[in-house]
Amino acid sequence: MIKMYVMKTCPYCDYVEKQVIGNQNFKVIDISTHVSNLHEFLDLRDHRPEFDEAKAEGDIGIPCYVREDGSITLSSSEVGLRPMPDDYQEGNACRLDGKGC
Repeated sequence: MIKMYVMKTCPYCDYVEKQVIGNQNFKVIDISTHVSNLHEFLDLRDHRPEFDEAKAEGDIGIPCYVREDGSITLSSSEVGLRPMPDDYQEGNACRLDGKGC
């Protein structure tokens, strides 16, 4: 099962989360619903090199996917999901500069 860390207020997360509804291969973990979920995600983000580029760009690093083997990717396509198109207009960006999540 792939753990998928998301946040309900993130438009990119919303876009990919809709693709896994009813898919037992994904476990969706919303980091905004409980502090333990946020802590679990931050522990990954603070200690794993997979997040270095996202952090350097000012991104949060969600959606984030943790595969069964423990490997991490921030790429939706690497877990079989369609990435959100650049011209997708539903919702706002998550970053403070309005350019991404």
